[in-house]
Amino acid sequence: MTHALPSPEQPLKIGTRGSPLALAQARETRARLMAAFALPEAAFEIVVIKTTGDDRTLIDADRPLKEIGNKGLFTKEIEEAMLAGTIDIAVHSSKDMPVEQPAGLVLDCFLPREDVRDAFISYHHPGIAALPPGAVVGTSSLRRKAQLLNTRPDLTVVEFRGNVQTRLKKLSDGVAQCTFLALAGLNRLGTPEVATAAIAPEEMLPAVAQGAIGIERRENDDSAAFLLSELHCADTGTRLAAERAFLARLDGSCETPIAGLATLKGDSLTLRGEILRPDGSEKLADQITGPAAEAKALGTALAETLLSRAAPDFFAWR
Repeated sequence: MTHALPSPEQPLKIGTRGSPLALAQARETRARLMAAFALPEAAFEIVVIKTTGDDRTLIDADRPLKEIGNKGLFTKEIEEAMLAGTIDIAVHSSKDMPVEQPAGLVLDCFLPREDVRDAFISYHHPGIAALPPGAVVGTSSLRRKAQLLNTRPDLTVVEFRGNVQTRLKKLSDGVAQCTFLALAGLNRLGTPEVATAAIAPEEMLPAVAQGAIGIERRENDDSAAFLLSELHCADTGTRLAAERAFLARLDGSCETPIAGLATLKGDSLTLRGEILRPDGSEKLADQITGPAAEAKALGTALAETLLSRAAPDFFAWR
């Protein structure tokens, strides 16, 4: 079956948020499609869509994500545009994606994964261990907050939202002594020097799907499916299948501190996962290894193991 390729007369419309990182990811997707099919840039149109999570007033006020909504706050308006036919595909940071897509949409294309580590950013300290007692740390991530307080309960964590430039300004203004960003985002922005240090996963296990770009499409759009099949990285897809199954069983959202990272070695997959009480007072962690072909089952099994050890109120807010 032949598929009509995008052209300057009928460009493929790529939906994205408008942040510098989101635009960089959309441009990377466009560049990969151009290379895969020898198409000109004019055969693609990047369409910026403002989501609830991009509301400037909420960012400036450092409103916690849990007060605004769940993970869908970064995707809802984009997915509505795709279902309406306004855009053809949508480019997302996979760690922002809910584990289930709306009816009629599928997420089955992942680009090669970038660095999965978190970046420590500070103008005065080289790393977490060097922070003085009572230091103020800025982060909007419940995972990072819980992980920090689990190892350093003396720290004071304040809400810290915004893009790279916004957070750096808050640091220079003294709102906090350090903050964290995904190293993958800094690399994609071409600003790896912003990171004071990269944090090993053994010290801070990353968010599920961190470092991976996911591309969503309409389920019945065969042409988009054909185009994206040329971009899909099978290894990334397998790793994320395990991580997202782990998250799905735990009912993960922006309201629960959950971390997970899958690695591949030949045909074998190892998944490390952890769940934390929101105040960091308790952490449950484990890992599982098995055939990569059973990635989803491994993710579910690891989640079951941790849930069996967790008290009923484990994720309750205090």
